[in-house]
Amino acid sequence: MIHNSNRTTVMSTTSNPQAPASFAFRPESYWEDPDPLAAILRNIKGSNRRKMITDYWNAGKIGELDPAHLEDSTEPGLRQFLESLHPTFMGGEYLPDLLPTEVEIARIELQSTTADVISIRARRQPGDELIHYRIVDEYETTFSITPETSEHPLSLGELVQLIDTVDGGEYGGLALCYNEQNLSEWTNAESLRHFTTVESAFYPALFDHYDGIHEEWMMKNLDLDDDEDEQDEED
Repeated sequence: MIHNSNRTTVMSTTSNPQAPASFAFRPESYWEDPDPLAAILRNIKGSNRRKMITDYWNAGKIGELDPAHLEDSTEPGLRQFLESLHPTFMGGEYLPDLLPTEVEIARIELQSTTADVISIRARRQPGDELIHYRIVDEYETTFSITPETSEHPLSLGELVQLIDTVDGGEYGGLALCYNEQNLSEWTNAESLRHFTTVESAFYPALFDHYDGIHEEWMMKNLDLDDDEDEQDEED
């Protein structure tokens, strides 16, 4: 992947005085599912299986779905069969298992060949009143995050700040760095508009927030392309 240092990076920092009111939202608990579907999806790792389960649920046919698809992780035979249908069925299936008391509070999904997933997780430890956070992916990457702990569930603004400052906020943070890394003279910003998706069952506004950020990122980089084309014509 190629990073072009001349490109425009967008940040969604919570220090912005015009930060939306939705940033104040804070879920009461990470261990109380917001709805029955969220309870079913709670520990399901695979992105395509999560979408399949959601489709069956919305159609009122969840009882018709093979129970094997409702397991936290797929057994090797089923996983290999699904991967033979399309490599995107790999997405999320190779995430580390959840630790005891751990729950996924948000996920970042990529439209890469194997539909890579980055999982943001929270857990409680015995004898510790704090909530502990970590981020994992399917490649054993080590992520540096702030905060690592909190007394209460994060507000939406605090979660956005965590996402935007992973590893010091390099390339615009975790929600933009994969777009930035794939942007090159062969791949324009428009084709990457939906490359990264950020979503959460606990924070309904998270998707819309980053969808707007990705739209802004695309428009600014398209404007930069136009400026560069004009400069080339003048030269």
